[in-house]
Amino acid sequence: MPYPSVTHTDVPVLESGADAILLVVPKTNGSTTDPEGWDGLSASLTAVGFTGGPGSFQRVHVPGVAVPVAVVGAGSDPDAAAVRDAVGTGLRQLTGFEHVAVQSFVDVPWASLAEGAALGGYRFAGYKTDAPKERASRVSVYTPDAPTEAEQTAVSAIAGAVALVKDLVTTPAEWLGPADFADAAVEAVKGLPVTVRVLDEYALTEGGYGGILGVGQGSDRPPRLVHLEYAPADAGRHVALVGKGITFDTGGLSLKPAASMVGMKYDMCGAATVLAVLRAAAEMALPVRVSAWLCIADNMPSGRATRPGDVLRMLDGTTVEVLNTDAEGRLVLADGLVAASRENPDLIVDVATLTGAITVALGNRHTGVMGEDAAVAEYLAAAERVSELAWQLPLPAHMVDDLDSPIADLQNAKIGDPAGGSLFAGLFLRHFVGRVSEEADAPRIPWVHLDIAGVGMNKGAPYGFTDKGVTGATVRPLIELIAAGGVR
Repeated sequence: MPYPSVTHTDVPVLESGADAILLVVPKTNGSTTDPEGWDGLSASLTAVGFTGGPGSFQRVHVPGVAVPVAVVGAGSDPDAAAVRDAVGTGLRQLTGFEHVAVQSFVDVPWASLAEGAALGGYRFAGYKTDAPKERASRVSVYTPDAPTEAEQTAVSAIAGAVALVKDLVTTPAEWLGPADFADAAVEAVKGLPVTVRVLDEYALTEGGYGGILGVGQGSDRPPRLVHLEYAPADAGRHVALVGKGITFDTGGLSLKPAASMVGMKYDMCGAATVLAVLRAAAEMALPVRVSAWLCIADNMPSGRATRPGDVLRMLDGTTVEVLNTDAEGRLVLADGLVAASRENPDLIVDVATLTGAITVALGNRHTGVMGEDAAVAEYLAAAERVSELAWQLPLPAHMVDDLDSPIADLQNAKIGDPAGGSLFAGLFLRHFVGRVSEEADAPRIPWVHLDIAGVGMNKGAPYGFTDKGVTGATVRPLIELIAAGGVR
């Protein structure tokens, strides 16, 4: 398992038999009072200058304690989210111990501590000849009150979902082409009440999925569309998730520069995310119908590849002039949005590492959110509840004309004009979101677009429970959104 087994214990950590102990400490502000049962701890912290600032981590000697002790700071007046991040920080850095016991001197629910431990303790097996020191495989979290079974299930499902995204996206593209990804999706939900349908290149051709086929036709590894469905009998709402799954993005014939191509195995992050969220919903037995559409293709240059200026016909019949083959994510998502709309769900959410422009606009910590205002508000509220950063961007009416092509219904890029690139992509996607009824003036199905190109991969220093590398961004807010009933 790529993350530690996290259990509750009501046995004080000094009696747990663990190989090491991790303590969560609030900012001390000069206080020298020892917590109950921890005589000498404050003196040890003072001796090394540890004050409990957020993200601070220190190994310390505590008189009379036979096992190694580490402390991690939660900052001033920490809430449950700050403590969760602190535990994640600690588990990331406290390596070389199989069993770690965790105690917090801030009173928060077990689930906050356990989630931080499970997320911060993630590890990718990797391909190093000399493996680094391992993070803990077992964590005991001490709280006086025991968690409910539902809380334990939720922590396991959330941690497993984030780990699944990290495992899939970190795997080199040579071992995770479209067919491999489809197989992995089937395997991921085995044993759960989830149905899976995989469309290969022949079924895609027969069905008219021109966007996915057009992007994938330059590769020796044909594209796939994977449709997963979790439909409990007591479902009150239906949430459809659509994910961009470009297993490697060279840019196609609009070839990326060499430096920009590094890391493009991560362009299937959106599809991995929606797969993981659906699996978590099934594991938690949430009373919401969830469907996921994984739009999977390899974007490669060859004699078969789509050329700039070619016209593709999407699943709904819309024709698109492809001016930039590196603006391919919106093409595969278009087919997925049309397919999801045909089921008339209560909410559609698409997730994609879609535009470099989103990083210019929002940096590397905020997810770019666009869509129908009420649905966007629901997502932003869910993100706030789990303390993940997100920001709404507009879909300006004055930019709609930029979508027009002189020879097709739409064009997929604004060549030579980088202004509002993320907004242009959002407007393009909105075109493929269906209506709530067949009436011409019917409103569109509530829809949220999540551009995770900036947040899906952490290229900087680790923070909280987040490592350098794949982050699992939007997994926890989406699970929270579904657990809250989808959209009200």
